[in-house]
Amino acid sequence: MTAPDSESESSVLYDKQPVGDAGAYAAVLTLNRPESLNPLDLEMLQCLRERLRECADDDSVHAILITGAGKAFSAGGDLKKYIAMQKDPVGWSYFLEEAHKTFLEMRMGPKPVVSLVNGVAVAGGLEIIVCSDFAYAAESARIGDGHLRFGQMGGGGALTLIPRAIGAPRARELIFSGRILSAADALEWNIVNRVVPDDELLPAGLEFATYVAEMSPLAVANVKFVINDSIENGLGVAATMRLELERAARYNLTSHDAAEGLIAFSEKRSPKFTGN
Repeated sequence: MTAPDSESESSVLYDKQPVGDAGAYAAVLTLNRPESLNPLDLEMLQCLRERLRECADDDSVHAILITGAGKAFSAGGDLKKYIAMQKDPVGWSYFLEEAHKTFLEMRMGPKPVVSLVNGVAVAGGLEIIVCSDFAYAAESARIGDGHLRFGQMGGGGALTLIPRAIGAPRARELIFSGRILSAADALEWNIVNRVVPDDELLPAGLEFATYVAEMSPLAVANVKFVINDSIENGLGVAATMRLELERAARYNLTSHDAAEGLIAFSEKRSPKFTGN
């Protein structure tokens, strides 16, 4: 099904695909400027953030899948627009802040976000990947940073999150060289979790969403928060374990779903989670 407010001319299309039991869906967000390889301009970033918030507020959505229309996932920023934007300190700073707000929404929203990399993904496209919870890639995908090739530097998370995803030495090699990796190399470098034939990319994402739809949405949200907040705020092991303890104690003691899971296990039936 397609979300009621979707419009064909939107820079980010929103489609809902059924997964698992009746009434459970995965949201498929498609970056939709294929003629220019889905550049992350201000409109695209703001529209993506709006879509992410719609998904967060929709109890029927259990996972969010991001992909690109046409032959690219995203080729990054609109470099032609940058010529004028980088002469405007107020406008340029605003653009970077908007990018950060969108990427933060991906990392700290309550639902898993998976990038389905269907083609070229460089610069800002790679930043979307590393701001997702993880990514799958089509065999045709080509992934890299590429900022330095055009005298630019990453400003949306490339320099912070790529080293944390793949380790500092490989991140330096990738960023300094401007190298574009094949899907197989991106898998080996730990940028993506899985590589599939091009026509199996969306089904692979929906398969993952089907697993998530079986879980307590409240538990999933709490788990994502603990994992990502510790990364977001640079917490050490002791502080992260304290956060995990506090979240787990509150969830187990106060939620319907924790009790329901235990009762369903004892009664040898499938649990009926409500997210309350």
